[in-house]
Amino acid sequence: MKRHFTVTAFVSVQGQTLLHWHAKNRMWLPPGGHIELDEDPVQAAHREALEEAGFPVEILPTASAFSYEMPPQLTAPVTIMIEDILYTPSEPAHQHIDLIYFTVPASRGLETPPPGTWRWVSLEALRQGRGIALEAGTPPIPVAEDVRVLAIAAIERAEVAEKMYHEPIPKSVR
Repeated sequence: MKRHFTVTAFVSVQGQTLLHWHAKNRMWLPPGGHIELDEDPVQAAHREALEEAGFPVEILPTASAFSYEMPPQLTAPVTIMIEDILYTPSEPAHQHIDLIYFTVPASRGLETPPPGTWRWVSLEALRQGRGIALEAGTPPIPVAEDVRVLAIAAIERAEVAEKMYHEPIPKSVR
């Protein structure tokens, strides 16, 4: 089975994380997508967040860099998941090797999400397992368990960074 390398960038600030309704996958997801040729995972996470959310982000470090200068080190992902992607008429079944990053808006503020199906979702709503309505008056759609658990962790990590660093949160390694 073919495998593609992808990144996911959970964008969290002020007790919320940014999710959008992914029409093709029919689920709530954070920004993310395929790693392009000649692009490292950190560059891909920055690019995907900017392309999809519409604003730059900073990746939260997962650990301190080792004490040497060369070769360059990349910020490690929070986790790596293998996701089965089902067959569609336009694409055969395959897997995504998904590198998960936690990020904050570079502005450190609550940015306006792109129009459409983007939503800032609160820590409380995620902890309570509340779904998200696509439109006012429509039934809420649950957030997948893996997305919910990682979104909670991303918000908690962003809150720790906000308290620890106040301003600014250190730039990610590379």
